[in-house]
Amino acid sequence: MSEDSRRSVVIDRTGPGHFVATNARGGTIRFSTASGDDRGGDFTPVELLLAAIGGCTAADVDAATGRHAEPARFSVSVTGDRISDELGNRMTGLTVTFGVTFPDGEGADRARAILPRAVKVSHDRLCTVSRTVETGTPVTVTVEDA
Repeated sequence: MSEDSRRSVVIDRTGPGHFVATNARGGTIRFSTASGDDRGGDFTPVELLLAAIGGCTAADVDAATGRHAEPARFSVSVTGDRISDELGNRMTGLTVTFGVTFPDGEGADRARAILPRAVKVSHDRLCTVSRTVETGTPVTVTVEDA
């Protein structure tokens, strides 16, 4: 694998149940495992997973349709059910729903026409996040100096 293929984030604890993830470019996102009001507006790790799934495919679809027309509305909803069973805690029934409309016009007609295919191609081949979830890529966990 090349250095260009490597992706990484560093996660630092900022308080009990509160964390900040920082990417290689210095961007940050806060998240929390705290409950109720202690969480504030922070995302949970599961919400970050849902956002990553939806965001990845949204970016693919926007790139394909946006070159033809600017959408009047572009919204992606991602839902799933958190369960705990013999396999442990996990999400099931993951669903990504696109709500996209375009104004009238020739470019918009083309964007509307390619929208279903763009969604399918993103899901089937392009979206690294959902492809990784669906293929069941193993995760290795280690402890430094252990």
